[in-house]
Amino acid sequence: MKAEAPITQDLVTIPRKPDENGRCNLVGLTREALGEALAEAGIPEKQVRMRSGQIWQWIYQKGVRDFSEMTNISKELRARLAEKFEIRVPEIVTRQVSRDGTRKYLLRIAGGHEVEAVYIPEEDRGTLCISSQVGCTLNCSFCHTGTQKLVRNLTAGEIIGQVMVARDDLGEWPKVGDPFPPEGRLLSNIVLMGMGEPLYNFENVRDAMKIAMDGEGISISRRRITLSTSGVVPMIARTAEEIGCMLAVSFHATTDEVRDRLVPINRKWNIETLLSALREYPKASNSERITFEYVMLKGVNDSDEDARRLVKLIRGIPAKINLIPFNEWPGAPYERSSGNRIRAFADIVNAAGYSSPVRKPRGEDIMAACGQLKSASEKARKRRPAIANEAAPPA
Repeated sequence: MKAEAPITQDLVTIPRKPDENGRCNLVGLTREALGEALAEAGIPEKQVRMRSGQIWQWIYQKGVRDFSEMTNISKELRARLAEKFEIRVPEIVTRQVSRDGTRKYLLRIAGGHEVEAVYIPEEDRGTLCISSQVGCTLNCSFCHTGTQKLVRNLTAGEIIGQVMVARDDLGEWPKVGDPFPPEGRLLSNIVLMGMGEPLYNFENVRDAMKIAMDGEGISISRRRITLSTSGVVPMIARTAEEIGCMLAVSFHATTDEVRDRLVPINRKWNIETLLSALREYPKASNSERITFEYVMLKGVNDSDEDARRLVKLIRGIPAKINLIPFNEWPGAPYERSSGNRIRAFADIVNAAGYSSPVRKPRGEDIMAACGQLKSASEKARKRRPAIANEAAPPA
């Protein structure tokens, strides 16, 4: 099957523009772009690298949002920076805390749009699930987020900004004198499993994750970052080369007939084409293994035959299979497989030598579980004609 070119260029990203006061947001700029911005603002060429490093550490290592607090920079330069730039992250609209400790954030970004991010605390880690788009273009039939049409891509600043907002809420920016990176982090892992398809917004996702991985900033290892894709085959090799993080694939079916229905992108890049690309990923990215995500749908993809077919399909790929009990949402066309059926499926996969943990649903009482994220406000906004003519806001 001939793979078509990715459609990242067809999706809208709000361009980076100065705010109403003429200031540019520094959050989301790569190190190179930050240096260029400082040079354009009149910082002497000989000082650009040093000043870039100082500002980078203040923003991403210490969480500072006010230039006046950057005490190793002269007052004169701090004043000039405040005139030219700002340090802006998404605004928390609502914050819900589940009975199990999961936190769901509804975040407002440029243009008044809203996205969701979810923090999941566990004994050995704290994982933040972040979004890469407002809405989604994939229309996966079991996913609540997929019922919301795509509005636009998030900028790199809006993506890494979700991490910064969560660290604000968790009180995790290191204090003066604290070791860096801190021991026993509350936010230790990032998963790109929120709203949107990350590989349809590749450049912004890549730049945001490079910021997250930078050792002089947030400093999260690439092995603690997992990007989840539904199978945008042409971008998988670039992900290995330019990000190098762990990869998860929303697989969910063992035949093209069923996957075409559950994950419509399969009609463009079918199972055989997808698996061919995945076989190269661990070698290219130096990743240990690929995670196959498999949502368990009663009577659809949960038979013993499906389990046997799954292990046969992925043979030779270093992998684990995450079995995900379907998280129901209002109007969902599917039901969750029974506990006995999920265990029987897992037993077959385990017997074939693959780890197959059953994901424990988290945050269901606040609609924060896998596949449940959706911004209700976007649906309401669709009724306003003004959204179609909305001027491009600052990024």
